[in-house]
Amino acid sequence: MGVHLSRRLGHVPWMGAILVIILCMVEVEPSLGKGVADNSSVTSSISRPKSVNIGALFTFNSVIGRAVKPAMSAAVDDINFNSSILQGTTINLIYSDTNCSGFVGTMEAIQLMEKDVAIAIGPQSSGIAHVISNVVNELHVPLLSLATDPTLSSLQYPYFLRAIQSDYFQMYAIADLIVYYGWTEVIAIFVDDDYGRNGISALGDALAKKRAKISYKAAFPPDASKNAINDLLVEVNLMESRIIIVHVNPDSGLTVFSVAKSLGMISDGYVWIATDWLSSVLDSKPVDPSTMDLLQGVLALRHHTAESDQKHAFMSRWKSLKNAGNSSINSYAFYAYDSVWLAAYALDSFLHQGGNLSFSSDLTINGSSLNLSNLRIFQGGQQLLQRLMGMKFTGLSGVIQFDSERNLIHPAVDILNIIGTGSNKIGYWSNYSGLSVVTPETLYLKPPNKSSSSQHLSSVIWPGQVTKIPRGWVFPNNGKPLQIVVPNRVGYKAFVSLDKDPPGVQGYCIDVFEAALKLLPYPVPHNYVLYGDGKRNPNFDNLVNDVANNKFDAAVGDITIITNRTRIVDFTQPYIESGLVVIAPVRKVKSSAWAFLKPFTVEMWIVTGSFFLLVGAAVWILEHRINSEFRGPPSQQLITIIWFSFSTMFFSHLKFAVVALLQLTGENTLSSLGRFVLLIWLFVVLIINSSYTASLTSILTVQQLSSRIEGIDSLKASNDPIGIQDGSFARDYLIRELNIAESRLISLKNQEAYADALARGPKNGGVAAIVDELPYIEVFLSFSNCNVQIVGQEFTKSGWGFAFQRDSPLAVDMSTAILQLSENGELQRIHDKWLTHSTCTSQSNQADDSRLSLSSFWGLFLICGVACFVALGIFFCRVCYQYSRYAPEIVSQDEIEPAEPVRTRGLSSASFKDLIGFIDRKEAEIKELFKRKNSNEGNQSHRSCSLDRESSSP
Repeated sequence: MGVHLSRRLGHVPWMGAILVIILCMVEVEPSLGKGVADNSSVTSSISRPKSVNIGALFTFNSVIGRAVKPAMSAAVDDINFNSSILQGTTINLIYSDTNCSGFVGTMEAIQLMEKDVAIAIGPQSSGIAHVISNVVNELHVPLLSLATDPTLSSLQYPYFLRAIQSDYFQMYAIADLIVYYGWTEVIAIFVDDDYGRNGISALGDALAKKRAKISYKAAFPPDASKNAINDLLVEVNLMESRIIIVHVNPDSGLTVFSVAKSLGMISDGYVWIATDWLSSVLDSKPVDPSTMDLLQGVLALRHHTAESDQKHAFMSRWKSLKNAGNSSINSYAFYAYDSVWLAAYALDSFLHQGGNLSFSSDLTINGSSLNLSNLRIFQGGQQLLQRLMGMKFTGLSGVIQFDSERNLIHPAVDILNIIGTGSNKIGYWSNYSGLSVVTPETLYLKPPNKSSSSQHLSSVIWPGQVTKIPRGWVFPNNGKPLQIVVPNRVGYKAFVSLDKDPPGVQGYCIDVFEAALKLLPYPVPHNYVLYGDGKRNPNFDNLVNDVANNKFDAAVGDITIITNRTRIVDFTQPYIESGLVVIAPVRKVKSSAWAFLKPFTVEMWIVTGSFFLLVGAAVWILEHRINSEFRGPPSQQLITIIWFSFSTMFFSHLKFAVVALLQLTGENTLSSLGRFVLLIWLFVVLIINSSYTASLTSILTVQQLSSRIEGIDSLKASNDPIGIQDGSFARDYLIRELNIAESRLISLKNQEAYADALARGPKNGGVAAIVDELPYIEVFLSFSNCNVQIVGQEFTKSGWGFAFQRDSPLAVDMSTAILQLSENGELQRIHDKWLTHSTCTSQSNQADDSRLSLSSFWGLFLICGVACFVALGIFFCRVCYQYSRYAPEIVSQDEIEPAEPVRTRGLSSASFKDLIGFIDRKEAEIKELFKRKNSNEGNQSHRSCSLDRESSSP
């Protein structure tokens, strides 16, 4: 029997051994009480029993125990006095004291199970809860526990129900606090038992989801002496982080703060966050001023209990309760009170549904029959467990209801700031909406919102009586300055170089770093260490790797921020923009005989010429019927269209163009639609003409430079050698990203090597072009004789930054300082001190930049085209209307003698040839025919009237 039970408790070996001993003792020990059961194999009750046993397993001489005992006693009295529940069955609460001992607690738990309890409440200890959960699983007794260990899973322990919120939620509240105040690393001080280890493990998981971490875990045994805690805190004080989480037992937790106070750790710069144990201590009894002095500025969490009249009424009668003594009420008392009522409601439902409080004395484990007369299996345990899980009521702590994972719904905590002689509630945390100054009960009525903008807390007074949010970290308190590695450059020493008088380093990068350090609100002791032999530029990838491998604390210099490096170190905000460019030798280009074509692109020339013809044709159509200048043989009309359309470009001003056109065609005969189209077209021509003149002037007056290499694409397509700076990341980039053969790359040390390689060219052992970062090229061009220039565009975008070890908080502060340098102009002044701008401008592409493309004028062409089509549409609509109304008579009069009768024909029978002939007629002829038609109609009407009068005469 003992072997089998030990195997079932294999995860707690010493507990298993204890249980074996106890079970052997139980077999010969007389029963202390059997409740409703007797010695028969199965005892059942036909009617409701007179009483039912409920067990309470706590350390009653503790902060939690002194609060839960009077609360549970009051709950039993209230239930037994209330006739509406259990209906004649009274609750018999059996207390068992674990006495703060794992051995004693386990022993008491086994003895409690001998007394045929239907439900057990407790324990508060996570270690004992693990053991007793195995026991209740075998005996089928539901366990309502106040242990907060998040690893007490309902899957492993099906009869375990947590009657209080798990530490899982408390740790996520702390993680949200860390993120809210902008910290990234914490130190965890905890008691080394199931409660402490598992709680801190949950904290680590919560922080990892927020991209934060526990940088140091400081554990001490449950019975640690004050000296041991002192040694532990001395180690903590040497760490970088100043955010300290304290997760310990209530009865020994104040010792931690007492030692921290003596070490000067409750002061400015430190942040102390205590879990719910501290609020339990402060709420349980009046605290003397000397104890409160230890806790000034500390943040503490407390299990949230909803405000209600029921809760306040219970608090008002606390002192009159039996067993209350001098203790004060805390959140555990509310949950203990509600646990008894939860048990009572479940038992009432269980009995109402016909359940029997029956126990079996035959205990079988792993197939072995155990004849234990004092340990019994509760036959209705599974049914009662289901009743417990389905309960829902409002108690002192709020709504009591379990979710699918057997946790109480609506987990929430109060966030307290210990200040003066008490605590100030600065807000709440709930799993529903995160941090808020509004009570969780109010937020439950609204949609959930965990966005960062909705997270709010009231102001805090931190240790040292400061209101400014602490930075959260300091340099390790070991007197060792930061080791800053600096590249020992061979070329471009304006950026960083060895300074012999006084000894040290100097340059643009160093001045930026020092200026940023001065803006930090704390001193940063540091030493510069040169990296490289001084004969060649160091490999910057190796330099960054040494920082990542903790050989150096940071790297300062012309270090480019690229993807591979950001994976292993943290960079600051870039302090100078950078990117790869191509420089190549250039030569002056004389103006071409066809330079007049360069102002416009090919597409622009084609579209412009097409619109000249389009507008000429539109004006010809609109003027053809009324203007004799637009009539004649087809060849003459075609010449007129071309001449008229292209002649408009030679009028410089709009008013002179209109006057010239009027002189050409005659003001009285020019159509309104033609004038409309022409005015818009002349406006377009005026803009195009002005733009063409300006562009041509720019092209002819700017000195043009040309190079056989036009950019990275043409350089990549060639087979010429390419120069790169020694130690630059450009080598790997050209090989890996652009697939350029490594044999084409030639490393160059300094500016002199650049100039020599470009001057010799690829045919004489030099290079066709050099690929390097823009800051270096700008310095190189400053000392060149303008025979080399940047060709093409910058084909990568990056910047230079200072490299720090991963998760170094100094990187964030330095980034802020660099932004301040940029805003106040200091960054530009440092740039002007060390780096001069090139007097040569890159003009090789300015001719192309001055060319005008269609994209700049498509709006004008669109307006002109729409105007032409609108005018032509109106014209053709008017002609068609005339043709449909008057064409039959006009055609008939033209084909036969006017005296002959005219045969009418509709528009549907008119041929296309007739329509074209009608359109080709002069407007004057059409009007003359209209007059003749109207006259004939009048004469016919007159003759008809005469004949009618004659016929009517006698």
